[in-house]
Amino acid sequence: MQKALDLDAVRAFILIADLGSFTRAAEVLEVAQAAVSLKLKRLERQLGCRLLDRTPRHVRLSGQGREFIEPARELLAAHERAVAGTSAARPQRLTIGISDHVAGPELPMILARLNAYDPSRIIEMRIAASRELAAAFDQRELDAAIVRREDDRRRGKPLFEDRMGWFAAPTWKPRAGVPLPLANMAAPCGVRAIATRALDSVGVPWTEVFVGGGVMAVGAAVSAGVAVAALAARVAPPGSVDVGPQLGLPALPASEVVVHSRLREHRAQELLRVLGAAFRAGT
Repeated sequence: MQKALDLDAVRAFILIADLGSFTRAAEVLEVAQAAVSLKLKRLERQLGCRLLDRTPRHVRLSGQGREFIEPARELLAAHERAVAGTSAARPQRLTIGISDHVAGPELPMILARLNAYDPSRIIEMRIAASRELAAAFDQRELDAAIVRREDDRRRGKPLFEDRMGWFAAPTWKPRAGVPLPLANMAAPCGVRAIATRALDSVGVPWTEVFVGGGVMAVGAAVSAGVAVAALAARVAPPGSVDVGPQLGLPALPASEVVVHSRLREHRAQELLRVLGAAFRAGT
């Protein structure tokens, strides 16, 4: 009689598949990468097939892995319901804030991964400026917040760094004798302050021609060819180009992204690590 599947190995497989990385899966599980590899090998040996195709740069589901991934998710979901004591247990809510300058175009895919990893959890997401979210976290309105590090460099656990640049539409051209047209988020946006200070420090004249209520609006102004915007590469609109080197604009410091959390429950902490690992996988 075939032995029961190792749930920890199944969980490791799902994380590797969703994050596309043994390293990121190990971060979520808080174990060494070698331990994750052993779990997967044990699962593959038990199933008698290869679940993942591995190259030095990519990790993808094999044909058998694609067939197994959904039953694997269902198995873990059933286990979570059993641990909770009833399939009708009241779902738990997790409230997370994510900075507008961090939540890039891959956010829908990341949310899908979170839901697949723990479908019983209600995730309430708030997208706003880093300072607003940091204040909300301090006021205990959020369980966790992923934000740009602002002035207080002691706070928050480092997650990753975003490369910043001066992005414009590929068709955009500077006009001689005209100040650099900028698209910004409204003050007191930290990125706006960094960008305008950098321009002032080297004497580059600028003028604000568009003020958006979020990065998506600023990105729309960039895509329309209206202005140049200081953005992290991850949230710059598709097709836009960094015109900083071409125009001799000052280099912008990398944006350090940190996570604030007061989560204590193990499963919630693990879900937050999944979120952080998914963002790191996209950098």
